[in-house]
Amino acid sequence: MFKGGMDNLMGQLQQAQEKLQEQMKKNQQELEHLEIKGESGAGMVAVVMNGRYDVRRVTIDPSLLKEEKEMLEDLIAAAVNDAVRKVEAESQKRVGSLTDGLGLNIPGGFKPF
Repeated sequence: MFKGGMDNLMGQLQQAQEKLQEQMKKNQQELEHLEIKGESGAGMVAVVMNGRYDVRRVTIDPSLLKEEKEMLEDLIAAAVNDAVRKVEAESQKRVGSLTDGLGLNIPGGFKPF
């Protein structure tokens, strides 16, 4: 009786693992196609990045081209950092939605992708 129950439990765990892996793969594919925009300078510099942290586009307001080089570099760095934070938040949200139903405690700072 105990062995049969254990086999059933192991089968259910295996199915749950396969489903989770399938959902994680699907989320990774969706994140690759997702475009997240980071901004700085009240939107004067914008960086569009996908969920794999690949920068797709950088947009700079033409009025900034007359400014000092260092200021423009700082604004670009700030926009990239903003986009990175947004990608991380989206990734965490997606992983959290998968693991909530499983009762798993994923530690903070875990980067699944």
